[in-house]
Amino acid sequence: MKTSNKSHSSRTLDEWLSYLENIHSTEIDMGLERISKVAEKLSIDLSFAQVITVAGTNGKGTTCAFLENTLLSKNNSVAVYSSPHIEKFNERLRINKQDVDDNVLIEAFEKIESARESISLTYYEYTTLAALLVIMIKKPNIVLLEVGLGGRLDATNIIDADIAVITTVDLDHQAFLGDNRESIGFEKAGIMRSKQQVVIGDKQPPLSVLKHAEQLNTELYIRELDFSVTQQSHENLWSWQFKKLSFNKLPEPFIPSDNIATALMVLTLLNINLSSEELSLLILSTKVAGRTELVEAHCQVMLDVGHNPLAARYLANKIKSLSVNKVHAVVGMLADKDIFNTLSPLIDIVDNWYLGSLDVSRGASANCLKTHLDIEPKKLLTFDNVIDAYKMAISEADARDLILVFGSFFTVAQVKAFIN
Repeated sequence: MKTSNKSHSSRTLDEWLSYLENIHSTEIDMGLERISKVAEKLSIDLSFAQVITVAGTNGKGTTCAFLENTLLSKNNSVAVYSSPHIEKFNERLRINKQDVDDNVLIEAFEKIESARESISLTYYEYTTLAALLVIMIKKPNIVLLEVGLGGRLDATNIIDADIAVITTVDLDHQAFLGDNRESIGFEKAGIMRSKQQVVIGDKQPPLSVLKHAEQLNTELYIRELDFSVTQQSHENLWSWQFKKLSFNKLPEPFIPSDNIATALMVLTLLNINLSSEELSLLILSTKVAGRTELVEAHCQVMLDVGHNPLAARYLANKIKSLSVNKVHAVVGMLADKDIFNTLSPLIDIVDNWYLGSLDVSRGASANCLKTHLDIEPKKLLTFDNVIDAYKMAISEADARDLILVFGSFFTVAQVKAFIN
């Protein structure tokens, strides 16, 4: 375990983050015992706000973003805690859409360092506590907590939320959560509390989720059972319905409509009233960095942090709806992901593959990715890093093509930094 000789009161934010990366023996060490002890010492308490905890395999960030935009439009003050970040660590906590500044975070880290004494915390546990301390200072009236991994043992689960949300349940992080939807569902259901309002956006939630909700006597709202989405055949319009409340002829969104549907159920429980016009404007104004984000080069470039099979299936359908000539995929992934089943949905859509090694802990090499793609060698190139892969893709694409950059937050972060 590495330590720093520098006084913690004089560290910059980057120095703090470097320090936090080395103070615990492993990057991921699930469990609430350590963080709960430090939280008690810090008197962590969010009872001044309505708290919504959002878990799920995919869709957490976009669900939170739509909730945030809508709640702000109704004059609420809103904090959103999410992870990981794409460009700057400060993105992990925003208050009223403003990323928190370095000094506020540094002050929180100093308090945690004094309080934890000999208790070892992971990077994520430490930074989650820092976010909670900052939220206590800023005192927004609504707090959105995006679960990092699973739910039951995630650091955010030290907080008792007013509403629990599970967006989707699918295969990801199998080494920590289990290798089937029932096991993963059980972990995500761990964010629920007795008699709590619970919203499930998954159309076919695992039995483990439903049983846990029943055992806790929760007030449950399930997609397609309690609230529903209907695609309208013309002009990509859609509708949403819950009991007698309905919104029709909603415009095609920039984020998945499934996640807007889940957010709308939460907003209904919060008694947020929206007109059809207000909702349509919110749908058209909600975009999220790194989620089918389009940037212009000499052709269209789509950046997406998708890194599991469910996300890849969504990407495949999204690309099919676009009018493009060829699709060039720039891919970098972590080695512990389900690489084969993540790349497979895109094989029939992608014309040329540019595979880059990720030089991070758990990063997969380009050659490792290559073993999961059974395609013509001339359509597949490997590179030492994702930037070289992206440069080659740009050089070979023409104005009518699409370059898809996906596979990991790290991949999108590196390419986005290069583009900017």
